[in-house]
Amino acid sequence: MNNREKNKYLILSATFGEGHKQVANAISEAVNEIAADAEPITMDIMEWIHPTLYPISHYIYKKSIKKFPQVYSFLYKKTRVKNSFSIKLNSIFLSGMQTVLKIIQEIKPKVVVSTYPFAAGIVSKLKEQGLIDIPAVTIITDYTDHSYWIHPSTDQYVVGSARLRDQLIALGVEADKIKYTGIPVRKRFMDVLPKDLLLDKYMINPNMFTLLIMGGGDGFFGKGISTFKALESISTPIQLFIVCGKNKKLKTQLEWELKDSKHDVRIFGYCEKVEELMAISDLMISKPGGVTTSEAMAMDLPILLYHSLPGQEEDNAEYLCRSGFALSAQSEKELIAQIENLVRDSAPLRWMKQRMKKYQTKTSSIDALHVIVETARRGPLRNVTDSRTIQKKKEIEVSI
Repeated sequence: MNNREKNKYLILSATFGEGHKQVANAISEAVNEIAADAEPITMDIMEWIHPTLYPISHYIYKKSIKKFPQVYSFLYKKTRVKNSFSIKLNSIFLSGMQTVLKIIQEIKPKVVVSTYPFAAGIVSKLKEQGLIDIPAVTIITDYTDHSYWIHPSTDQYVVGSARLRDQLIALGVEADKIKYTGIPVRKRFMDVLPKDLLLDKYMINPNMFTLLIMGGGDGFFGKGISTFKALESISTPIQLFIVCGKNKKLKTQLEWELKDSKHDVRIFGYCEKVEELMAISDLMISKPGGVTTSEAMAMDLPILLYHSLPGQEEDNAEYLCRSGFALSAQSEKELIAQIENLVRDSAPLRWMKQRMKKYQTKTSSIDALHVIVETARRGPLRNVTDSRTIQKKKEIEVSI
C-alpha cells in the first residue's frame, strides 16, 4: 500500500505545555510502528490558527505561568465546571474553526485525535454544526478533569487513570466513550538499554544515590538557583542529574554556580535520552506534569513532587501521592529533608516502585492507538448526513 492510499490520522496538539506535544508524538510513533495502513499527521493547532501571534502568545503564556500563577489558578478554577464564564472564554479559542475546517477538508483524515483541550473543542463544534463527519478522539494529558476537555461530539476519550474515568462518568460522559490506557508515552520508554550498560555509558557509581531533577520542557523548577544551591546542604554526596529543558539561561547559571559542588553534578539542556537518565536514577524530583510523571512511572522511578503550579498540576499531585506513586514537598526545607531521608532509608522508594509496577503500563501508547483504530473503524457515533443538517452546513459555511 503506497502513501496515497493510507488512511490519514490527524493529530492536533499545541506546545502550550510540553506534555500535549509529547503525547502527540507518542501516538504518531505508535501509528508508524504498528498501523501499516495509516499515516500520522501531527499539527500544532495554535501555530496554524494564529501564525503571527503564536510566538508572542506562547511567550506570554510561559511568563504568566511563572510570574502570575494565581491568575492561571483563578481562570482554571473558574472554568473547571462548564458555566457562562467558561463558555465565553472558550469562544475566544474557537475563533480558529475556519482554519481547522480547511485543514481537515484538505487532509481528509480517517480520524482526528486531539491532545490539546481547545483542539478537542473546535473539532466537536465542527461536528455539532454539521461541517465534518469524522470520528473524534480526545486524549486527556493530565490525571484530572476540566470542562475544556469535555465536549458533546467527542466519540472517544482516552484517560490516564481509573479515577479520571470515574470522574468523567460522574460528569455525564457515557462509560463506553471512555478508555483507561494510561497517558501515552513514547516508544523509547519501552526499549531502554540494560541498566548495566547505561551505568557504564554515564560513568555512574551504582553504590551512590542518583537524583534526577526535571524542570519541565521550559526548565521551571522551584525558586530557581536558590533551590539548587539548597541541595548543597544534603549531608551525603550524591550523583545529580539536572535537566534544564529549553532554559539555556538556567543551564549556564547552574554550570557556574555548581562547579564546586560536593555532589557529582551533570547538567543537561533539552535531553532526548531522558529515559536513560530515568533508568539509572533512584529518585526523580519534578513538577507534577501528567506526561513527565507517566514517563517516570513507565520506568518504575519514584517521584518527589515539588513546586506544583496551581490548577491541573495540583490535581495531578494529589492523585499521584494518594496512589502511592509519589511523595511531595512544599518548601525547600521539606525538600531537602525528604531527600536526606530517602538517601538514608530506601524502603519508601522500594514501596513506590512496587506500586508503579502494579498499576502502570509501558504500552500505554499502543493501547491508546488500539482505541483510536477501533474508533476510526467504527466511525462517528452521530449521523449528520440528513437533509436538514446538509442545509445547515451550507448556511454555516457561508457565515464563517
